[in-house]
Amino acid sequence: MTQETLFTDCHLIMLNPWFWTESKISELKASGLHRSLRRRESPPVSGRIQIDGSQLLNLGSNDYLGLAADGRLVDAVKRFVGYHGWGSGASPLVNGRGTLHETLERELAEFEGTESALLFPSGFATNSGVLCALLDDQSVVFSDEKNHASIIDGIRLSGAEKKIYRHVDTSHLAQLLEENHAAKKKLIVTDSLFSMDGNIAPLCEISELAHQHEAMLVVDEAHATGVFGERGQGIHGLVSLESPPLIIGTLSKALGSFGGFVAGPHTVIEWIWNRARSYMFSTASPEVSCAASLAALSVVRDEPQRRDELLVTATWLREQLQLLGWDTRSSSSQIIPIVIGDAGQAQELSRVLWQAGFFVPAIRPPAVAQDASILRVSLSWQHSRGDLESFLEVLGKPVS
Repeated sequence: MTQETLFTDCHLIMLNPWFWTESKISELKASGLHRSLRRRESPPVSGRIQIDGSQLLNLGSNDYLGLAADGRLVDAVKRFVGYHGWGSGASPLVNGRGTLHETLERELAEFEGTESALLFPSGFATNSGVLCALLDDQSVVFSDEKNHASIIDGIRLSGAEKKIYRHVDTSHLAQLLEENHAAKKKLIVTDSLFSMDGNIAPLCEISELAHQHEAMLVVDEAHATGVFGERGQGIHGLVSLESPPLIIGTLSKALGSFGGFVAGPHTVIEWIWNRARSYMFSTASPEVSCAASLAALSVVRDEPQRRDELLVTATWLREQLQLLGWDTRSSSSQIIPIVIGDAGQAQELSRVLWQAGFFVPAIRPPAVAQDASILRVSLSWQHSRGDLESFLEVLGKPVS
């Protein structure tokens, strides 16, 4: 029987099983939580960007150092793509990882000050894979309540018992660790720089608690890599930690490239590549993307003024926003939340700014808690004071 005959002879009449999506989308729209797919018509640079035909100052990108379209990264890809091609063909454990994958892993380990590093297809895949590899149903994991979604999902998939401590509250973490002192395996996981509030975790205190309670410590440096630390390696590069953490990072934010990585002791990394399903069952990232990442690491090493100037500008902008009367929470980084509260109001203010030439995304549930919507300003080294003064003028003071 041919495929044509098979489908021609099928006369069953079925109700549409997707009927429920229509009403659910209507509910999202009514609550101000609907999201539309936009079309970007320019390179993803953090200065100016064109989206859906509008030329905008881009205050919504994670390209913190302005490297995503940097000519040195582009040239590195051009130089290697002729030989390496684009696709990787299979999982690294099936097809082998390429020479550029290996070189980048070695460079990342040196950059982070660890024995080894391992590349993943994305930062999300890194967190979900690493946590599942380290945890099991005999484990207890202690997680900050504002950790990234990839951490939350990794914990869910692991089957571990989870204990959520109040945001950056080390007293609460200490209490939970004491209550679960008999657990066979304990792990503390935290973002170093929180992606919505722009504040920094108290890593010294958390590391000391991990040491006291013989707990593993995993630190996600996704938004801090390239921006903080003596060499740009992240928040852990600024402090002396009692318990050496396992470091999670991304190549797709300040480094302007693609993929994620984990860095730590060699035996731990070896265990992860043997057990992390998001590594074992994912095709390796394009090898030439590693050339871009290697070029970005060189820029981070050779041009520390980028991160220094970025953080100076961030301090200035926070102060200006606070003078206008806006709540920026406890931000101390290049990520600055402008607290709105209501999702619909956040969406409307984002729209007004768009019309004036500024792209500032409204962050709404489930990315934030109910009634905690914000406008999230992500600064880049490419933003000028003049551009930001124009933004402040349009934004104005909060409506009472």
